Amino acid sequence: MAIVLYLLYRFIFNFLLPVVKTTRQVREQFRNMQEGNGQNAGGGYNAGPQQPRQEQKPKQPPAGEYIDFEEVK
Repeated sequence: MAIVLYLLYRFIFNFLLPVVKTTRQVREQFRNMQEGNGQNAGGGYNAGPQQPRQEQKPKQPPAGEYIDFEEVK
């Protein structure tokens, strides 16, 4: 009986708990990445309070035309 309890203890604390902690950490990082991108791919799952989205400024086209350096004389 003592051997079974020892093996169960080792299984729980050396395998099961690290797997659970790692899974929780990966889910939290994935959730943070989704919130950072403004996506909600969790199928309606709300991880917490919504933060207001920042509006992105439209990119302006570069001024003037590009002239190849070798063509200028």
